[in-house]
Amino acid sequence: QVQLVESGGGLVQAGGSLRLSCVASGRTFSSYAMGWFRQAPGKEREFVAAISWSGSNTKYADSVKGRFTISRDIPENTLYLQMNGLKPEDTAVYTCAAERTYVEVPRTRAVLYTYWGQGTQVTVSS
Repeated sequence: QVQLVESGGGLVQAGGSLRLSCVASGRTFSSYAMGWFRQAPGKEREFVAAISWSGSNTKYADSVKGRFTISRDIPENTLYLQMNGLKPEDTAVYTCAAERTYVEVPRTRAVLYTYWGQGTQVTVSS
């Protein structure tokens, strides 16, 4: 079992920045691929960013490419999402996910993840 706890959400003005964190516990963090997803009110959950177990490969949704950066600190068992240039349309609950795999291709589909956090709210005002 892996437990995931997100933090770092909040209210920010358009153009601002936030850094989300996801702390993992329970298993060897390095053997898990990780991802960030978000869900806005009335909308389906969507993929944001993913990183392979080694941290060597990343993938982003087109809507956040160039603005968001996913990274991981393996010794600290922590996944990050640095969000710059935030827009009102980025407003959503952001959730991290984990799946034990040594496949180097980042996982962009929610169905491929077993473990999920509770989410953290990000609100961007215009």
